[in-house]
Amino acid sequence: MDRGTVEPELEAKRVEADERRRRDELVAEYTSLALSLARRYARSSEAPEDLGQVALLGLVRAAARFDPQRGVTFATFAIPTVLGELRRYFRDCGWALRVPRRDQERALAVRDAEQALAREHGRAPTVQMIAEFLELSVEEVLDGLLAMNAYSASSLQAPAADESYESTVGRADENYERVERLMLLSCGLPALSPRDRAILRMRFTEELSQSQIAARLGISQMQVSRLLQRIFRDMRDAIEQGPPARRSGSGTARRGPSGSPSTARAGRTRRPRPARHQQARRRSSAASDVDGASRPG
Repeated sequence: MDRGTVEPELEAKRVEADERRRRDELVAEYTSLALSLARRYARSSEAPEDLGQVALLGLVRAAARFDPQRGVTFATFAIPTVLGELRRYFRDCGWALRVPRRDQERALAVRDAEQALAREHGRAPTVQMIAEFLELSVEEVLDGLLAMNAYSASSLQAPAADESYESTVGRADENYERVERLMLLSCGLPALSPRDRAILRMRFTEELSQSQIAARLGISQMQVSRLLQRIFRDMRDAIEQGPPARRSGSGTARRGPSGSPSTARAGRTRRPRPARHQQARRRSSAASDVDGASRPG
């Protein structure tokens, strides 16, 4: 390798190492300064450890951009950089809800004006006083006060006036599903005989096994299993057809003006649906939980 090419590369590496060492020395020397700037915001809602990390990050960035040839000390250059990093952290990460920057600045200005006027007059200022102090409209001041509520959020378990906030939050009502099931049963149960209803009551209300049901009825357990399968099939068919009132109403013939059945569609006869279509429809509508309930208990 040419000597003229190696020497510039070595020189560049040496300069880079010197620059890295200089930055490390500056960070180590002014760490206490950065942490003291972070302690200015110790009364905020943010954790002191997080603020310290943000201040040190600003210090590292200041050391990377510092140019001694400009004739200023590093402390003079680093303090605005660290404070700017802390303000950026409060603006971007300190708010519980995302608020536009313009609204954030207005909310902070309203808060500072409220504190200044309270110290000056010895009482809480009115909205009109804050508006005159900041030369804003009353609506803008109200918007700033409203936006300030987005800075922090309370936990649902936090105590309120008489109970926690969690008790005031709506939740899913489990009874909706129960009502839907009862509506389905109201379509399927009327189609069953009293004996079929008694078998369902013993199986699901009394929670008897198929063997126990067979002993009560004086039949075999296999017969009980087949009876349950047939009952479930009849109920599915009744549920698909709808409520009894709907089924009875749909089968009523239309009456003409003279009371006789209308002959508007007398020439048309409804073809019966093939049996294979009905069987396919029954198989597709079979519910897995119902089939599981028909297994031997």
